[in-house]
Amino acid sequence: MPRVALVSDTHVPSRERIVPDWVVAELERADHVIHAGDFDSREAYERIASYANGELTAVRGNTDPPTIEVPHIDTIEIAGVPFVVTHGSGSLSGWNQRVAEIATSSAPDADPIAVAGHTHEVVDDIVDGVRVLNPGSATGAAPADRATMYVATVENGDVEVELRTE
Repeated sequence: MPRVALVSDTHVPSRERIVPDWVVAELERADHVIHAGDFDSREAYERIASYANGELTAVRGNTDPPTIEVPHIDTIEIAGVPFVVTHGSGSLSGWNQRVAEIATSSAPDADPIAVAGHTHEVVDDIVDGVRVLNPGSATGAAPADRATMYVATVENGDVEVELRTE
């Protein structure tokens, strides 16, 4: 059963200095890492990629420099479950709906899991039949009040998600 680490909004170095050790341990333990954008620097992207041991799906956030060459939206299938990843940039109003619509349009023939960031708020909601996950900020970057991430396990088409925090 694949173990998937879901992170976003690391903001290193503009808002936080480093990714916490406990987050690094979860990234290294995962079979696959999904990062929903706002690394903030090429160096932060490269560090996250090294922790992921080459098993990284990442998208561009609104604070990411052009030297991070990742798409704005990406889709990966893990154990038969499609994950659509986007940052969710834009107004905070309507964020859940916007993310669900991106997931539906990116995987129209499936029941995708949407993974997004941007708000720094932990979310696990169903919007128009799409499960929308926001792992918050993996470094606790403001406006988050603590570092958070999700660890998902995928088995027989089911996705179980556990929130991790300090």
